[in-house]
Amino acid sequence: MMKIKDLVRRNIIDLSPYSSARDEFNSSNDFIYLDANESSYQSDLNRYPDNRHIQLTKLISSYKNIKTENLVLCNGTDELIDLVIRVFCKPAVDSIITLNPTYGMYNVSSKINDVENIKIQLDKNFQIDIDKVISGFNSKTKIIFITNPNNPTGNKFNKDDILKIIKSFKGIVFIDEAYVDYSNESFLNKIYSYNNLIISQTFSKAIGLAGIRLGVGYSNEEIIYYLKKVKSPYNINSLTEKKAIESLTKQYVDIDQVNETINERKSLELKLKELDFVSTVFPSNSNFLLIEVDDANKRYKQIIDHGIVVRNRSSVKGCENCLRITVGTPKQNKILINTLKKI
Repeated sequence: MMKIKDLVRRNIIDLSPYSSARDEFNSSNDFIYLDANESSYQSDLNRYPDNRHIQLTKLISSYKNIKTENLVLCNGTDELIDLVIRVFCKPAVDSIITLNPTYGMYNVSSKINDVENIKIQLDKNFQIDIDKVISGFNSKTKIIFITNPNNPTGNKFNKDDILKIIKSFKGIVFIDEAYVDYSNESFLNKIYSYNNLIISQTFSKAIGLAGIRLGVGYSNEEIIYYLKKVKSPYNINSLTEKKAIESLTKQYVDIDQVNETINERKSLELKLKELDFVSTVFPSNSNFLLIEVDDANKRYKQIIDHGIVVRNRSSVKGCENCLRITVGTPKQNKILINTLKKI
C-alpha cells in the first residue's frame, strides 16, 4: 500500500475546506434556516442543495455495493479529472501520463493546471504498450489516466496490462469507466486492494442523463477525503440531484437499452464493412464504432450534408482518416446506413 499523503500537494494537505453551517449538524426540514443568506421566501429552489448529498450517495452506494465513504459526486467526470490533477500535481513541476489516442479532457485539464502531459501512443491494435508505459515513469509523474473501454477507439484494454500498471506505478492510476456498462468489465472492486486507484463512472452514457452533468469518483477513504477538500461547495445542484434520485429509484441502468445498443453495434459493424469507402471497422466494447475511411474530411462533410452528425477524429494521432459513430436507435441506424449507401 502506498503512502497517499506523500503524493498530495502540501498546500492541499494544509487546506481548510469551505464549510457551511449545515455541514456541522444533521439538518431537518423543521429548522428555520437563517445562516446562508439565501432568500427566505419558500420555493422549490430557494435553498442551497445538501452539500453532502446523503440520499443520492446512499442510492449509488447501494447499487454499486461500495461504501458511501468511498465515493465523491462531481459535476461530470471532467470536474473529477481536474480535481485529481489539482490534488496531486504541482504546477510547472509534476506530470501525468496519457495513453493516446484517448479522451481529450485529460490534456485540456493538464494544460489549464500547467502540468506536463507525457503522451504514450497505443500500439497498432490500440492496446497498451506496457514496456513504453513503464519506461515512461519518472519521479515527477503523479497520475496515469486510462480510459477503459477507450475513447475514441472503443476497445477495452488487456486486463493484465492494467493490473501491471496499478501494481508497478508509484502514483495515482485513474481509470475512466464511462463506457463500462457496454463492456461489463470494471475495476471498481479493486479500490479495496490498491490504494493508488481511482475509478470514475458517469450518468452520461448508459444511464442516459448526460444533461444533468453527474459523475462519480470511487477510491479509498483517504483519496476521497482530499478530493472533497478541493471540490467546490454545492458542486451538484438541486435539479441534478433530484433527477438522479428519481432515476435511481427506478433502476440504475436500463439493461434492455444496453443490450439493444450492443446488438445494434454488432449489426452496424457488419453493414459498415460492406461499404466500399470503409477500409476498417475497429473492434468496440462501447456504444460507438471507430471506422477508417478513404477520406474522412470528405465523408464527414457528405454525412453532415445529409443531416447526420458523426465525429471526425482524423486530426488525432493514430486515428488518421477515422470517423467515430455513436450507435443510435434501430431507426436512426437504418437511416445512417441508407445515407452511407447513397454517398
